[in-house]
Parts: sequence; structure tokens; C-alpha cells
Amino acid sequence: MRLRIWGCRGSLPTPGAETVRYGGNTSCVEVTLADDGVLVLDAGTGIRPLGAELLERGVRRLHLLLTHLHLDHLEGLRFFDPLWDAGVSVDIWGPPSPVSSLRDRISRSFSPPLFPLELSDVPAGVAFHDVPPDPWELGGVTVSAALVVHPGSTVGYRIETSSASFAYLPDHEPALAGAIAGKPRDWLSGGSLAEDVDLLLHDAQYFEDEYPQRIGWGHSSVADAVAYADAVGARRLLLFHHEPVHDDDSLDRLEARARELACRNGHDPTLAREGMVVELP
Repeated sequence: MRLRIWGCRGSLPTPGAETVRYGGNTSCVEVTLADDGVLVLDAGTGIRPLGAELLERGVRRLHLLLTHLHLDHLEGLRFFDPLWDAGVSVDIWGPPSPVSSLRDRISRSFSPPLFPLELSDVPAGVAFHDVPPDPWELGGVTVSAALVVHPGSTVGYRIETSSASFAYLPDHEPALAGAIAGKPRDWLSGGSLAEDVDLLLHDAQYFEDEYPQRIGWGHSSVADAVAYADAVGARRLLLFHHEPVHDDDSLDRLEARARELACRNGHDPTLAREGMVVELP
């Protein structure tokens, strides 16, 4: 499997000279499989350039896995070129709701005055699926989803083959349920998804001194992200969902702080950057 980061900013796109190195697009990760199949994680603004490249590569079938429907994870979908190609099939997976279907919830962003076209105008073959409670197969990999601590109906994902695994928890506040260190993994939010993964992509939106004023917002401090990776036994930690007001220099300091915190347990965390490619065996 190969992962490519197309967007790793949280909450709000932040284009500009101060965010060039880490990028300003919101959450989107491409997963290329051994058979050249494609999974896409979230549809933030990073999905727009990804869509153009997928059509250039001739991709005609893909799966989009949404963690939740907050705008920063959905706002690029309307500008995703494969949706506007009648020869493409897109399966969209997302968290279930007892109130309305996934299609109906997404369709709100495809309607005036927010957008001039309706979801029914999309020419691609689009199918909507609630994520199932048990693992399922997509393109030769096993996908698992489970609800995690974040406002609204939100899931994280685990994607694995016989030789590699990673977990995607871009919006996650496990500390809201109490101390992370020393807690059994099955008592941790998302613990079943992240347990012993080769790579953990995890929310680290705040420095420690920022977090107390933002408890309950659904995001983690860098210290909690490092503690969580240690608690679940992740082999590598990739910090994600960067705070909009953090410029590149601030994010350099946050990465340095993560490494300072993790040095005692042998981790070497890194911050996600737009364009970053991660190869998993």
C-alpha cells in the first residue's frame, strides 16, 4: 500500500505564504493498493487536485471513505472531477445516522444556495453505503470502521493487508474519556482500530497549553496523540489535522515537541505534509 497526503489541515483551508511547507488543504488521503486500486479517505479540499490526477491516470472505479460530514472533510467533494464523469463509478462510505441517510446528509451541500447543482445532477455512478459493523473487503484489503470520540457521528478506519496495517483517526479526542496512559486498549476510543498498526494517522491539532480552552471540541493535543500512539502500540505516528492558525514555523515546533515527548518510548513522530508519500510493505 502507498499513502499520499493531499490535505492535512484541520477545520478550515489555510492557503498562503505561511503554510507552504505543510500545506493548507483540508483532509484527504489517497491509498493506492497493490492492484492499482484506489481508496480515498475524506473529501476535504485536497480531493480537488487528486480528482484531476485520478482521471489523468484513467481510474474509473474508486471508493471514498468519509470519517464524518463536517465541512472540512466534505467541502471538496463538489469539485471532485470523477463525480462529473459519466464513465466513473464511486462508492461513498460513511457513518450511519438514525435520522437520515448518508445520501440525504451529503446532498445538503449539493443544493442552492450552497451550490448551484443538485446531487441528482452528478453524472457518475455513485452508490452510498453506511459503514458496516464488521470488517469488509475492498480492493483486496480489509477495512474496519468504528465510532470514535468526536462531536457528531464520526468513525475512524483501519486498513490492512496480510503484511501491513494503518489506522486513520484524523478527528479524535480520546482524552475526553479520561486518562490515556495505562488504560486497556479495549477501553480506549478507537483502540480496536489502532491496536499494533504499522502507521497511525492521528489528530494532533493543539499544543498542550492550547488544549484546556478547547476541551470537548473533538481534537487532541500533541501530548495526547503521542500518549495514544504509545497506548495502542502503533509502530509509527503521523500527526494530522493541523490547526488553521498554526503557520509552518509553529508546526515545526509542534513536531519537535512530539519527538521530545516520544523519545522515551522509541517513537519518532512526524507531521503530515501535503504531497508526502508513505510506503507500507
